[in-house]
Amino acid sequence: MMKAFQLSGYEVDPALVEVETPPPGATEVLVRVACAALNPLDVKLWSGAMHGYFPLTFPATVGTDLSGTVEALGADVTGWTIGDRIVARTAPTSGGAVAEFTLVPADQLVKLPDAIGFEDAAGIPTAAGTAWQALFEVADLRAGQTVLIHAGAGGVGSFAIQFARAAGARVIATASEDGIAVVERLGADVVIDYRHEDFAARVSDADVVVDTVGGETQVRSFDVLRAGGILASTVSPPDDAMAKAHSVRATFVFHSSDAARLASVVDKVAGGVRVLMDRAVPLADASEAFAYQASGRARGKIILRVAR
Repeated sequence: MMKAFQLSGYEVDPALVEVETPPPGATEVLVRVACAALNPLDVKLWSGAMHGYFPLTFPATVGTDLSGTVEALGADVTGWTIGDRIVARTAPTSGGAVAEFTLVPADQLVKLPDAIGFEDAAGIPTAAGTAWQALFEVADLRAGQTVLIHAGAGGVGSFAIQFARAAGARVIATASEDGIAVVERLGADVVIDYRHEDFAARVSDADVVVDTVGGETQVRSFDVLRAGGILASTVSPPDDAMAKAHSVRATFVFHSSDAARLASVVDKVAGGVRVLMDRAVPLADASEAFAYQASGRARGKIILRVAR
């Protein structure tokens, strides 16, 4: 038996329960989870807001982002050895990260370098992968360009600042309160306190906007882009009519699991990119951690230490 943090239905508080440890299928690996990370996506899944994209089958174990070690191999799995250190992202419909053991398709595992600890590793997959996808696969950010990153002290924003700086871009980030010092340390060239300053009055002719906020912030972001610029939103599909009226491109970044991309961002972390962590707590505190994730107040990642 093992402990798992599970949902029994939409908008029902998740709880730690005892369940049977699953055996790996032919192409799967059973992972002993060391750490798991919570993401805004987990809250959206809980609420049912993502049912059209990622319908859950209950009971559903929370979480997609995990680090740990290989515990058992499916019959057809090659290239992995019991005890290997790994990091992975499971499909949102599968979840399973916040549990003592979980199943991961072998082709979604990435080897974890010795230089990265399990806590940092668990914070990488969704946040860093989404930031990379938005900046380089969607927006094609290049050296010398200007990018505005909303909520720079958040999980996606903190990685986006570092990736954009490393690519030679000029980085403007919004933040508030203690997040201002955070984004300054991460390397933003300009920091805008969005609670006291109008970002649209300070930014113009940006090449790229990475929107991690949505709503009115997304709408007003069209005004700061140059003609031909791009708005990449990680939270909601932008308005096509507004994009056309402003002569810009706008797209929703629908993050997908990709082992090659994950391996690339893991290498960036091994090379010095920082995983911004709000807190790391034991599995026993999963309910409180989930409520904190839902509050939207986290500065960076919330990590659950799962290994017993």
